[in-house]
Amino acid sequence: MSDYVPFNTPSLAGKEFDYIREALELRHLAGNGRFSKKCHALISDFTGGGRVLLTHSCTAGLEMAALLCEISPGDEVLMPSFTFASTANAVVLRGAVPVFVDIRPDTLNLDESLLEAAITPRTRAIFVVHYAGVACDMDAIMAIARRHDLLVVEDAAQALHATWKGRSLGGIGDFAALSFHETKNVIAGEGGALVVNNPDFAQRAEIIWEKGTNRAQFYRGEISRYTWVDLGSSFLPSEVTAAFLFAQLEQSREITATRLAAWHRYHDALAPLEQAGRLRRPVVPQEAGHNGHIYYVLARSAAARETMLQRLAALGINAVIHYVPLHSAPAGLRFGRAPAPMPVTDDIAARLVRLPMHLALTEADQSRVVAALGDATR
Repeated sequence: MSDYVPFNTPSLAGKEFDYIREALELRHLAGNGRFSKKCHALISDFTGGGRVLLTHSCTAGLEMAALLCEISPGDEVLMPSFTFASTANAVVLRGAVPVFVDIRPDTLNLDESLLEAAITPRTRAIFVVHYAGVACDMDAIMAIARRHDLLVVEDAAQALHATWKGRSLGGIGDFAALSFHETKNVIAGEGGALVVNNPDFAQRAEIIWEKGTNRAQFYRGEISRYTWVDLGSSFLPSEVTAAFLFAQLEQSREITATRLAAWHRYHDALAPLEQAGRLRRPVVPQEAGHNGHIYYVLARSAAARETMLQRLAALGINAVIHYVPLHSAPAGLRFGRAPAPMPVTDDIAARLVRLPMHLALTEADQSRVVAALGDATR
């Protein structure tokens, strides 16, 4: 239908085709060329100066982080259940056990007050997820990690240009993984990055990234030949992907501002429905500077959510649910464990609806969504 409002529409930022053409003219289409290096520099600047390595996905970045944490069979890693499967898969692929911890009812992020009770002698790391580009309490989480000699990996897939107390997300933990999937704020179709903030791991990260070889050192003239020296895999994206991404990164501040403006339009317009008890809007702590990645509402019940989704769909509005909690998913039951009940995760997952949010979204589109929500929550 002509007045259909899609959940997501990928958009160009400006010079994507120009930069792809330039990459072709440079005759270097494999990874780690000029555009990869340009992306590395910008992302490092955005996140606080860590060593950045582009990857073909955020999933790959998480898998690299798990390798760098030396997660091994029998180890345990704390993480939320309210996240995408990639967060857990990175751990399971190392033979370790994801240990699911409940989330906070306000931010929907890992509940830091529950972490220490879940730590055992086998715990190796904490994987945190900044849901919707809203920060976890990184001060509390980093303090817990340091007390127990644990590494921290930020799953910052949704969090580029978001902050915690003025510090960039992706730049606080020992490692971070970013996503440039087409549903994210800054896109490359598929793509991601690993940020290494702990300098003790920078050299090994580069070797793992280069398929377990010291090829990067060879290209810098530091060694006379390169060879296989460690574990690794094919994590690099092509220069075509990097060229597209660089055009997006150049405009990423403006992209973020546009999304934040749309987020605030939703937030202001939906305040009366929240005040009437017909839905709940997102909560963003004062210390967290978010990036407008997701705008969600919480229906009053699971049944009310189904009614909401049906009525929105009937009006041509593509609103969607989010994660099926990993602790109750078939693979989660097989590979992971939840040491305590997960009441907040179960409740939130049953009631959450994500609204359309993308750069092509118009104010008229948003007005239609808000009106439809008013009708659907009567």
